Amino acid sequence: MTLIIKNRITSIDFLRGTIMIIMALDHVRDYLFAGSFLYDPLDLDKTSGVIFFTRWVTHFCAPIFMMLAGTSAFLTGQKKSKKDLSIFLLKRGLWLIFLEMIVTNFGWNFNIAFPMFLFITIWALGISMIVLAGLIHLPIKLILAFSILLIAGHNLLDGIHVAGNTLPAFGWALLHDQQPFLWHKEIILIGYPLIPLIAIMPLGYCVGQLYAFGYDAAKRRKILLAIGFSAIALFIILRYSNLYGDPSKWSSQKDNFFTFLSFIKVSKYPPSLLYCLVTLGAAFIFLGTAEKLQIGLVKVVSVYGRVPMFYYLIHIYLIHLIAIISSLIMGQNWKIWILSEPIWFTSGLKGYGSSLPMAYLLWAVVVIGLYPICKRYDAYKQGHKEKWWLSYL
Repeated sequence: MTLIIKNRITSIDFLRGTIMIIMALDHVRDYLFAGSFLYDPLDLDKTSGVIFFTRWVTHFCAPIFMMLAGTSAFLTGQKKSKKDLSIFLLKRGLWLIFLEMIVTNFGWNFNIAFPMFLFITIWALGISMIVLAGLIHLPIKLILAFSILLIAGHNLLDGIHVAGNTLPAFGWALLHDQQPFLWHKEIILIGYPLIPLIAIMPLGYCVGQLYAFGYDAAKRRKILLAIGFSAIALFIILRYSNLYGDPSKWSSQKDNFFTFLSFIKVSKYPPSLLYCLVTLGAAFIFLGTAEKLQIGLVKVVSVYGRVPMFYYLIHIYLIHLIAIISSLIMGQNWKIWILSEPIWFTSGLKGYGSSLPMAYLLWAVVVIGLYPICKRYDAYKQGHKEKWWLSYL
């Protein structure tokens, strides 16, 4: 029994740690790669294969993290009553929204005036936890039906748009239509619409049943692999048909390689059905194959997976600080990094940043540099389980 529990914790932490490392690559690219200030890395008319995949591989991070948060909630619920778990999820969800609006927002911008509010990853995670706090009181089959219905059916809403800088437009953007808004002098960016993200965490909660105490490990692996490969197969079929599942259709390009890039270029904001199939499908396959791995790399990467929020908060500040230091070294105006608009919209950053190889090197520096801190904090968490506040960071 001890071995089974260890394996299931390790595989989940290994996957979570892997996506946390990959996530840092995306944020290093945002701040430290010169090409990020010139064009969209997924623009097939301007990008290269390496730059495309540097961005594309990071698509796996948000949905997998959402799903694993749901699985972790189920495992936490093995030790709590439904009422206690619901209260915990509600409190943690509200805490995450606060972190997004204040702590991570400042980390992204370094502007004490708070000229913008970014409704992105952590806010969506917080809202999803609040939704899950209510859903866990339903039968597991209804939770699964809710998740599948939203994930599979939300692309029927793609044609609905609400124009203008109005409250109805803002409300619809929160649900399903990524948009920036201007409120007085504040920029409000709805980066992560909630549908279908609020369905991915409950899906992960349902997946948690496979990790319930005493569940047969061999059966679990077979189910995970079957779901994963089925999701990838369905992705290929739907994507090839160009009939449904993503508002962006694939098309023939200048050569076979770029046609392939068009085929896998799926919509992230909000995550389309095809986006969910390919990312979550890969996650199921990963979990199904990684459970028995005991190599040293698993132990190292799992450290990041056990302290994801701690790592997330620190890495944003560190990357932003490196961008400032790099500008100082290059003799550039470092004050430009005190942002007054989202970095993705800041045209004044053209001419800043480094080459892609240097960005990859800095990514390695960030990830490796944070390992000792994360390991120490992980040890502190493991040794002080009586401290309730540790479960919120």
